Amino acid sequence: MTQKTTTSSPQESSTWERLEDFVRDHVQQFIQALLEEEVTELLGRTKSARREAVDVAPGYRNGYGKPRRLTLTSGTITVRRPRVRDLNERFVSRVLPLFKRQTKEVGELLPQLYLHGLALGDFELALRGLLGQGAPLSPASLLRLKTQWQAEYETWKQRRLDDLEVVDLWADGLYV
Repeated sequence: MTQKTTTSSPQESSTWERLEDFVRDHVQQFIQALLEEEVTELLGRTKSARREAVDVAPGYRNGYGKPRRLTLTSGTITVRRPRVRDLNERFVSRVLPLFKRQTKEVGELLPQLYLHGLALGDFELALRGLLGQGAPLSPASLLRLKTQWQAEYETWKQRRLDDLEVVDLWADGLYV
């Protein structure tokens, strides 16, 4: 009986390592396209298209807002909300409302992680929350990750702060 072993080529390995970035980029493009489509639907015309009639609904595109970071359970992406001017009412996106920086799932997960011991170094619940219940997390892999993170934290605590430009702001007041 011969034993077969399979090895992956370097190209397959590099594809696997870039999978997260690939998925995150496509999610970012998808959300950006949804935002564009939402404005197109609101104005009744595509980007750079002229108004067809005189009595057409008001409003026009006016570039993009500042890049906004949006935290998802799969990571953080950056999107730019299209700006719309001269409307009767303020435009509020259904896809990405104003001041939203994280999804509902991430917002619910963070307090739970803190309450369940993340602040004390219990990472298993955090990783289960982020990666799902089916994630292959053995006690040995959790211990290895925790040891690595502890070493990185110790290195971070010992770093030099000479080259940082520190700005102090002191505000004092009394309100009655």
